[in-house]
Amino acid sequence: MVLRCDGDSTHTFAKVRECVGHPTRMPKRRIIQSDRPCPSTDQPPLRPLTGFVDFHIFAAWAAIFLAVPLAYWPALHGGLVWDDTAHVMAPSMQSLHGLWRIWFDLGATQQYYPLLYSAFWIEHRLWGDAVLGYHLANVALHALAACLVVLIVRRLALPGAWLAGLIFALHPVCVEAVAWISEQKSTLSAVFYLAAGLTYLHFDQSRRRSRYLWALGLFVLALLSKTVTATLPAALLVVFWWQRGRLDWRRDVHPLLPWFVLGAGAGLFTAWVEKTRVGAEGAGFSLSLAQRLLLPGRIIFFYAGKLLWPSNLIFTYPRWQPDVTVWWQYLYPLGVVILVVVLWSLPRRGPLAGFLIFCGTLFPVLGFLNVYPFRYSFVADHFQYLASLGIIVPVACGLVLGISRISPGKTANTAVLLMVPAVLAILTWRESGMYSDSQTLYRTTLARNPNSWMAHDNLGIILAQTPGRLSEAIAEFQAAVRLNPANSHAHVNLGNALEQVPGRLPQAIAEYQAALRIEPDYAEAHSNLGFALAQIPGRLPQAIAEYRAALRIRPSLADTHDYLGIALAQTPSQLPAAIAEYQAALRFNPNHAEAHYNLGSALAQMGRLPEAIAEFQAALRIQPDDAEAHNNLGVVLAQTGRLPEAIAEFQAALRIQPDYAEAQNNLRSALSKMPSEVRPR
Repeated sequence: MVLRCDGDSTHTFAKVRECVGHPTRMPKRRIIQSDRPCPSTDQPPLRPLTGFVDFHIFAAWAAIFLAVPLAYWPALHGGLVWDDTAHVMAPSMQSLHGLWRIWFDLGATQQYYPLLYSAFWIEHRLWGDAVLGYHLANVALHALAACLVVLIVRRLALPGAWLAGLIFALHPVCVEAVAWISEQKSTLSAVFYLAAGLTYLHFDQSRRRSRYLWALGLFVLALLSKTVTATLPAALLVVFWWQRGRLDWRRDVHPLLPWFVLGAGAGLFTAWVEKTRVGAEGAGFSLSLAQRLLLPGRIIFFYAGKLLWPSNLIFTYPRWQPDVTVWWQYLYPLGVVILVVVLWSLPRRGPLAGFLIFCGTLFPVLGFLNVYPFRYSFVADHFQYLASLGIIVPVACGLVLGISRISPGKTANTAVLLMVPAVLAILTWRESGMYSDSQTLYRTTLARNPNSWMAHDNLGIILAQTPGRLSEAIAEFQAAVRLNPANSHAHVNLGNALEQVPGRLPQAIAEYQAALRIEPDYAEAHSNLGFALAQIPGRLPQAIAEYRAALRIRPSLADTHDYLGIALAQTPSQLPAAIAEYQAALRFNPNHAEAHYNLGSALAQMGRLPEAIAEFQAALRIQPDDAEAHNNLGVVLAQTGRLPEAIAEFQAALRIQPDYAEAQNNLRSALSKMPSEVRPR
């Protein structure tokens, strides 16, 4: 006999008998089975464990894997933006030792997400620096996550599974997480998060230990990719409450306790890393408890609004100023409370469950914890990548049910419902074009948010590296400083640009000093100030003091060791100390061509010619087109009697720089010393 009931899923056994209408006592075996509550119309029965894939699932997967690359086509042709270079493998991290450092050296990567950086390490092995490969990987992961959404919604026996998957796959709020290579942590962690959730739902039905262990393993992999996935066990409990109307300690809560412990530990560790290693501290993060309580409501409504009406999406949104004296800011938390009460009063638990999952998944970025991007804004589209499912799934379910009631025709319903992902795909295609290159990204951001000091600053960096656009770069840096005078990095960038303009060195020095007043331990500001002071006669001792201050803060600054060596080398008695600084620079960066060159020059002055030759040769292996290095190597070779080799080096210098007078004189001198019968023609 199959039990059927239209009432609430919290029926007692007596009520089940009433629903079935069977007057006799049920067998004991059936009583045991009835521990699983009678499903209500709010939650249809779970699908049987018949496998993961059938024809409809395959069709949905095929549609998703076809639609996603098309929607993200403009981004596939994009390059590296903002901090992508800090995530994609640096040369020092591309070896097997680099892979070891990813896992066991806390400061080796920008954030401690070892599985993410291991994925980047593998990807670099596969396609090197080809940016297209990283974009394709991100798009594929996003498509796979959308397919897992389809499977989960079907596992929960909700209508609109394929629509939910397509909406998630094509919604423009996901563009930031998919088109931005650095956010592979979002797509990769989403795959493990959703796979863990799906596997746990199978475990909840079968109670098989193997499925539990698989789910736990996938959850750990998700945490190692991005710790926002720590919210998964709470989301699962909400799902079980929605299914059963109550939570049973032994069945529902107890198996997830280890998950909560792992999630809490990973979350606290990441918060510590964000504060101590990444830099999520300082004046920009000094919010009172009252201010932090004002933020969550506004953040929740902001994200929900962007999901339901995805217009004016911005890479960096304006940064709000939570103010406890402004009355209207209290409307947001009040609105959240009212919304929860309204959803609680509905006859179905589904909408409330979706909203709780939405808010709970957003918890790590609701303002209670400091995360580094809060420097720029309290909201970012990629923050709601996973949380969006709390709204997308109920909306997709509601759309399918609503359309089916309005029009019973299956073909017409499908056509109407396909309009939603089609419109979203067009919006995603438009948004993903913003990530074609860094300059486009920042200019688009400034068009939508002119007060983004971060975009001004980063656009200035790009312009400063473009020949002939230094004046534009200076204007962008000045805008960044004007919008955020407490931004020490913008002051340093402005100083670097001004230093390149004749006659503006004093202004550059003033900018470095301003940066140091804001951040006294800013090592690069000390170093750049020293470099500027070294160009002013009589201020070399101050320059040396600044270099040493920088190295006390960050001993690993190879450039600063090199600069200090140059300053010390101007005093003959300090030549051994200069050599030590060049050698220190090469310990931290063996491929520092300038340090090799300067070390060679210092060794030549000390009469250590064989060592000097080796250093000049090392410099030329790194920078073969360095005319001065060829010339100096020729001089040292000539001093050791190796005239043919010296002549070859002088000629190499002149091929690179034909008007190099010193190399011409050295070549003539070397040729004059050669016997006429062996002199090269």
